[in-house]
Formats: sequence, structure tokens, C-alpha cells
Amino acid sequence: MRLSRSKISPYLALTAVFAGVFIAADDQTVIVTVLPQIMLDMGVQVNELNRASWTITGYLLGYLAAMPFIGRASDVWGHRRIFVISMALFMIGSSAVALTSSLDWLIAARVFQALGAGALVPVSIAIVGDLFPIRGRGVPLGIMGASAEAGGVIGPLWGGIIIKYLSWQWVFWINLPLGAAVIALTFLLIGPSPRTRSRVDYIGGALITASLATLTLALSRVDDLDWLMALYAAISLGLFGLFIIRQRAASEPLIPAAMFRTWAFRASNAVHLLVGAALIIGMVTIPLMANTVLGLTPLDGGLQLMRLTAAIPVGAVLGGLAAQRMDYRVPTVIGLALAAAGFWLMSGWDLTISDPELTIHLATAGLGFGLVIAPIALAATSSVRHADIGTAASLITAARITGMALGLAALTAWGTGHFGRLVSGLQVPFQVSGESASAYQQRIDEFQRQVTDAGLTIFNDFFLVAAGLCTLAIVAAMFMAWDRNRTPEA
Repeated sequence: MRLSRSKISPYLALTAVFAGVFIAADDQTVIVTVLPQIMLDMGVQVNELNRASWTITGYLLGYLAAMPFIGRASDVWGHRRIFVISMALFMIGSSAVALTSSLDWLIAARVFQALGAGALVPVSIAIVGDLFPIRGRGVPLGIMGASAEAGGVIGPLWGGIIIKYLSWQWVFWINLPLGAAVIALTFLLIGPSPRTRSRVDYIGGALITASLATLTLALSRVDDLDWLMALYAAISLGLFGLFIIRQRAASEPLIPAAMFRTWAFRASNAVHLLVGAALIIGMVTIPLMANTVLGLTPLDGGLQLMRLTAAIPVGAVLGGLAAQRMDYRVPTVIGLALAAAGFWLMSGWDLTISDPELTIHLATAGLGFGLVIAPIALAATSSVRHADIGTAASLITAARITGMALGLAALTAWGTGHFGRLVSGLQVPFQVSGESASAYQQRIDEFQRQVTDAGLTIFNDFFLVAAGLCTLAIVAAMFMAWDRNRTPEA
């Protein structure tokens, strides 16, 4: 018996969407735990870790690059249709990853896989807009954000469980039945989406995709600062210039200029850019600090980070509830203030940091990051015409990913130089003639203490920078006001 979609609860209809977002987010982080096994199977040496890291960088490249084009295409071709196509691309990419026996081909397959995964979040935001009125979108957007964050949290654990009993390929093979179930539920529970009568600017889409791809390549080499990094940056800038020219010449541009005329849309993108940069600083610094100056195991570092990431889904749901009942700026500012406070507390960590302070600091920041997810998405998508909601969702998502890429690049470049300056005056101790063993050991201990202090200073400074970014985002968030009595079509 066929279900009548008109009688299906919109929350029930969104279960397929939430599941798709969860699976895609899971694959963004699952690679962390299976990468050592992949390197072993493919004969990749430890000194080739830079090559292997492209399994992560490549996913980010694909995740970001096609997002603006996919967002506009979903407005024209239908949000449900693009969601299904994106899930199919993700499944094909997963199969390609599982079948490959070469690292280079695996990286290419990861990029293809991410093209589908990257489209799922913005298109899902647009589907929420199809199913719910503006005042009712807060909670579903919060749940969607929680699904994405939960997938990222579970990813490493999920990968660890699978490779304990099966080969790493099964991490990707399992995406096929899961993806097929998501597609079936999507067709069963969600009706065809509204479509706008306009064209997709394929030339503009190719230009912005290529520009974002080369920008990602440039940022991935920021620690080298070589001619290739400069070339990628120059090509990205040139392609973006051509995209702007194309935008002005096209009768139906890929990104309608009217979207940027509202303060709410501009401000929400700025806030998400800063949030992405602050978040990646925390996600990189917390486990790195645990594994180095604190002398903990990688598992301990992961468990520390989990205290932050596990609080994000909780904050996402609370932020969605709050966004349905008050000005978007209220939960956003509260969330950013909590994240800033959490990072400021972390900047005071020393070698003796322990629970309950450690968990409180991390959970405070994670809860803050969760609170901002729904109100930022609402501010962006509610300030544009419904015909442009997919485009708006893709841009707001791309802003966060770009912020993460920029934050990671800045972290690498500044951190390396800063550490070099802090240890520039230190001399590696060598035992001199006639020196007793105890005296030599004292000099070694003093040298180690100074190196540890330098590392601790860097990590504390990283947390302060993240707190500063969150504080700066509060200023931008003050312009995210939205008049609930005015419709986006007006």
C-alpha cells in the first residue's frame, strides 16, 4: 500500500535526509583510523605520510569545490533529485575507494566520493526549507546539524570497530546498502521539490569549482611556501576573477547578486567563516597537545577531543529550539560566547590539567559551537527567495569549510614559525669531558623542560587565537537580524 506523502510527518520524511548527512559526515573522519592499514596494504612508507594525507585533503577538496554549483543546480533541477544524485555519486565513489589498490587512485576516488558527500548538507538544508515554514525550521535544522556532527564524532570509532573484525575496504563497501536505503526512503517519504524556472550557468559553475579546488591545493601546501603553492594561489585568484566577470555578464548568474544585498546573509556567511576557522584550531590542537606536551596516547587525545565534539550535537538541537522562539542573534551570540570562554579557559592549560576542569572546558566550547548551527543556517536561508534557498545553503556551508581550510593553513604556517622562534636560542646538550652523569642528566632535563614550555606556549596561543575568532564572530553576528513578519519573497 502506497503511503500518502501529504499524511507523512515532515520530521519522519527527514529521517532519510538525516541518515544521508550522518553517513557522509562519518566518511569524512573514518579515514583517520583506517589510514595506517591502507598505508600498510599499499606499501606506503611512514616518510610518505604527506602523500597519504591527501586521502583527507582530497576529500576536503571535493567536499568544497562543487558546492556552489550543486546548490544552484538543486534550485533549478529540484532539491530531492539532487539529493538522490549526490547520494548515488557518494556510493560510486565509495565503491571506487574500496576497489583501488593504488594510493593515487584512492585519492582520486576520495575526491569523487566527496563531490557527492559535500552536496548532501546544503541540499538537506534546502529540503528542510521545502517541508517547513520559516518559523518551524529551527528544530529540524538543529537535528540535521546534530546528525552531521554525530557522524563526524562516530567516524573514527566506527572505522576502528570495522578494521578490528574486517578489512578497511568494508568501511566503504558498507556505504552501498546504507546509501541504497537512504535513496529508497527519500523517494518513499519526500515528494518532488519545487523547481525554479531558470538556467544553470555551467561556465560560471566550472570557474568557481576550479577556483575553489586550486585554492584548496594552495592551502594544503602552505607549510612549504614553494613555487607550486604560489602557482596554485595565482591560478585560483585568476579563475575567481574570471568568475566575477562571468557573473556580471550572465543573464542568470550562478550566484544571484541580490542574495548579498541583505545584512543577514552577508553576516551569517562571515560568522560561519570565523566559526570554521576557530573549530578546526580546536580539533587539531586538542589531540596534538595531548599526544606531545601532555605525553598521552593517541587514544587519550581522541577521547579528549570527543568531549568537545560530543557536546556539539546537544548544542545543535538546543540552538534549533532557541532559533524558533527568539531572534537568531540570541542563540548565536550565546553560543559564540561559550565557545570563546571554553577556548580562553583552555589557553590556561598546563601539564597538570585534569578532570573535571578539562571536561568542563571542552564541553563548554563544544556546546557553544553546536548552538550556532541552526540560527546561522536560518539567517542565511530565510533572507533569500525560496527559489535561491539551495544556493544560499551551499554558500553558507562552503563558508564554514573555507574557514576550516584557512584556519588549518594559518595554524600550520604560524605555528611552525612561532615554535622556531621560541626554541631558536636553545642548544642541544652534549656531555662534556669531565662532566658527571647526574650533571649531564640535569642539563638534558632542563633542555626538555624548555622545549616542553615552548610547545605549551604555542598550544595556549592557539587556543587564544580561537577565542579571538569567536569573539570577532560575535561582532558579525549582531548583523544577523531577521524580520519574522516579512517573507523572503517580498
